[in-house]
Amino acid sequence: MKALVKEKAEPGLWLMDVPEPSIGSGEVLIKVLRTGICGTDLHIRAYDGWAQQAVRTPLVLGHEFVGEVAEIGADVADIKVGDLVSGEGHLVCGKCRNCLAGRRHLCRSTVGLGVGRDGAFAEYVALPASNVWVHRVPVDLDIAAIFDPFGNAVHTALSFPLVGEDVLITGAGPIGIMAAAVARHAGARKVMITDVSEYRLELARKVGVSLALNVAEHSIEEGQRSLGLREGFDIGLEMSGRPEAMQDMIANMTHGGRIAMLGLPSQEFPVDFARIVTSMITIKGIYGREMFETWYAMSVLLEGGLDLSPVITGRYAYTDFDAAFDDAASGRCGKVILDWTV
Repeated sequence: MKALVKEKAEPGLWLMDVPEPSIGSGEVLIKVLRTGICGTDLHIRAYDGWAQQAVRTPLVLGHEFVGEVAEIGADVADIKVGDLVSGEGHLVCGKCRNCLAGRRHLCRSTVGLGVGRDGAFAEYVALPASNVWVHRVPVDLDIAAIFDPFGNAVHTALSFPLVGEDVLITGAGPIGIMAAAVARHAGARKVMITDVSEYRLELARKVGVSLALNVAEHSIEEGQRSLGLREGFDIGLEMSGRPEAMQDMIANMTHGGRIAMLGLPSQEFPVDFARIVTSMITIKGIYGREMFETWYAMSVLLEGGLDLSPVITGRYAYTDFDAAFDDAASGRCGKVILDWTV
């Protein structure tokens, strides 16, 4: 089969013929239809410092996908050939304390699809049945392909109650924009999102944010005033991983404010812990999705009319992967999709 492979320990990707994966008991073989390009994939393509530590070559990339079940192994229930499915990209041990308690998203031995094992940028991918999400209601294939990052947005946005709250989102990348859409849909009063990219701020406006603020030109405090807020934001969603974004968020939270932090900083940085303590601010780290509570929430949000279509800005045949990756790396894009059916 054709697959996008990190063949060598150097920058680049290679479209290659590789063996089709085989499956065993409890596993599912999936014919891939569409895939989404993630920041993780860009790091692996560039072979930066993180990728050099995290991956071993050769490796088939990719963890955002939708496909059709082509084959099921023994002891697989409630999944059948022909089902439209996406996959949970965090494979857990099933034996640690958190897994046994049903908190699989907290497994200490998680292996990432397309990072720690061969992934979904291929014509077929194999997964444990326990990682397969069957789409029981109609869903657009492009949207189904990005259920993984959509899950990050939902997990982050729904970490705290949103009804009637004023929400600050720092970072208008695709996940930040999806989180903004979720916050509006879930009943937030005001939703402000910040970035330095006018292109991405315009995408955020399309999902209905109250204010998309360019922090290269205006401060978060100015944004607060323009929204008529007097006591700060109730909820913060930090999606950028930028030290200045987190520092500004803390400075603009109301007393008792709550922050969910998904953005992954590249290095340690200082924060105002005196402000956190005296303002009684809660900070919660977010990684991945709750399995599978977040997935249920995602499906219900889409059934309820949540529109993510503005987030998808690029569609390419998998054979044009170089152009697709260049688009995804440009910063002037939302989510970029590869079509594996052409």
